[in-house]
Amino acid sequence: MNHTVYLYVFDTMADWEIGYLTAELNSGRYYKKGLSPSKIVTVGNEKTPVTTMGGLKILPDIKLDECSIEGTDILILPGGETWTEAIHEPILDIAKKCLLGDILVAAICGATMGLAQAGLLNSRGHTSNDLDFLKMICPTYTGEENYQMESAVTDGNLITASGTAPLEFSVHVLKALDVFSSKTLAAWYSLNKTHEAKYFYELMESLIE
Repeated sequence: MNHTVYLYVFDTMADWEIGYLTAELNSGRYYKKGLSPSKIVTVGNEKTPVTTMGGLKILPDIKLDECSIEGTDILILPGGETWTEAIHEPILDIAKKCLLGDILVAAICGATMGLAQAGLLNSRGHTSNDLDFLKMICPTYTGEENYQMESAVTDGNLITASGTAPLEFSVHVLKALDVFSSKTLAAWYSLNKTHEAKYFYELMESLIE
């Protein structure tokens, strides 16, 4: 199934939190046979360079008002230190439309606070960096009963993750997109999590089965 990955980019974004994921989506090196790599489109508030927390400069491919997300696409929201600021309200409006339209939205770390502040986590299973911190930063948040003490959570078309879990975040997104076989995904995760060589061989074997 063809899909486009829309990656929101902004100053101070936590570039390492989406590193595992974007590398696999863009390369497609472990995708199921017959599937082409995903198309990643970077989206910014303006089409001017942004500087990530790691000092990398990214020129967005398109502006928010050029963003046309369809049913098989996905919106990825990286973490960062500015998610409670008004500058992110436009992308949060788009995220709301995506969630209502059954389009996949994946948010990690600070982005979960943006979703919480926008009221988008109140009725969905989710996680974040810490429940008490989330409540403190977002006083209008009322989704405590739906908070799960997990590194990453998928609830329908919403994926959320702690900033300490970029690997688990990647697994949830790759599973939702159904681009890896189950054996490939399990081996890929185990290899990156444990660093044990045996999982590399399992990963390679899964690609020829």
